[in-house]
Amino acid sequence: MSPAAHTDTLPYRPCVGALVFNRDDYVFLGHRADGPEEPEGPGTWWQMPQGGVDHTEDPRDAVLRELYEETGIRSVEILAESEGWLLYDLPPELQGKAWGGRYRGQKQKWFALRFVGEDSEIDVLNPPDGHKAEFNRWKWVPLEDLPRLVVPFKRNVYQQIVAEFGHLVA
Repeated sequence: MSPAAHTDTLPYRPCVGALVFNRDDYVFLGHRADGPEEPEGPGTWWQMPQGGVDHTEDPRDAVLRELYEETGIRSVEILAESEGWLLYDLPPELQGKAWGGRYRGQKQKWFALRFVGEDSEIDVLNPPDGHKAEFNRWKWVPLEDLPRLVVPFKRNVYQQIVAEFGHLVA
């Protein structure tokens, strides 16, 4: 069996994602600076906070936990939840390797949230509770800029997020 055929039978990793709007309707983006040991491979790119859903965890709880672990943000209100789960496949060179070779990509439940705190609450370099920093800097960007700023294998998901949550921008 070829490696590609094998990865086609692998499941998708359950995950949540956080589309965080500030008061000006700009979206939080963190800049990853991953080494070769990272599940999605080495590289630097921008992305929104996201992460795995624990076995019995509710996705709403998971998105708040992941957002806090990656950014320190707690001052949010949930505005909306994606209608379904959005899928992406890892690039062929990462399939069968990322996340211990157990997944072909991710299925993600996305949440739009309103950040109601102050920017000083955000600390991507020193995440709380001893978590490893996933971002080395961050910025607020217009919603429509998201797809062009992310790594190509996540671009389709980001286009779907913009389409689904675009009505939330004033």
